[in-house]
Amino acid sequence: MTWQTPPRSSTQRGAAYVDVGEGEPVVLIHGVGLRLEAWAPQIAALAATHRVVAVDLPGHGDSAPIQRSSGLAEFVEWFVAVLDDLGLDSASLAGHSMGALIAGSCAVLVPERVQRVALLNAVHRRDAVASSAVQRRAAEITAGNVDPTAPLARWFDADEVASEPYRLVEQWLTTVDIDGYATAYAAFAEGDDLYADRWREVACPALLLTGELDPNSTPQMSRDLAAAAARGEACVIAGHRHMVNMTAPDEVNEALHHWLTRKV
Repeated sequence: MTWQTPPRSSTQRGAAYVDVGEGEPVVLIHGVGLRLEAWAPQIAALAATHRVVAVDLPGHGDSAPIQRSSGLAEFVEWFVAVLDDLGLDSASLAGHSMGALIAGSCAVLVPERVQRVALLNAVHRRDAVASSAVQRRAAEITAGNVDPTAPLARWFDADEVASEPYRLVEQWLTTVDIDGYATAYAAFAEGDDLYADRWREVACPALLLTGELDPNSTPQMSRDLAAAAARGEACVIAGHRHMVNMTAPDEVNEALHHWLTRKV
């Protein structure tokens, strides 16, 4: 797998993105601490049949930062403005982790802009223990006590430490802008139930995909989201964790291709 993407462009409001392929548009949104290159296997596969746009989150990659106090609602507003800047009245949206919170929120708040939605490794209604842990990590990061490599143990199996996905994610985590990382992580920590009560309103085709071994974006969360949506389908990739789109690209791409063939 070649982990390279085309050169980035930038919207008028400073969001960095790549735009490849032709056809029905699909927009990809990565997770906290990462870059749009995390979607490289999906960009390569989906661009054969679709126009694929992948964006850097604010304060990540080459995107300009968002205001430091921003929560999930402000990230959603930012993303809708990106769609506006790109002239996309509607698109299929796929998000990973924090990107899944943004994509899912768009499906609730601006359904007319969302043809289909795919949430990869999404969080949904964390229990008290998980909620306390992620909020504690967010507070530590905001205070400047950052161990950028800490997520690696949760995101990868021990036998993946020597893999190219592991090396790349470690590199991205250790070079991410700390302010951008802290802002996004705080929004991620608080955002899992912001629009959870409204997920049942989502009527478009919805794919809910995660790794069988993901300890935080659990298979049960994906199944619950799929059951709540009118046209939800759950997909659990056996033997994989949080970075499943990088560690099991063929299986994820197959699921995404199926999702993109579902009638809107």
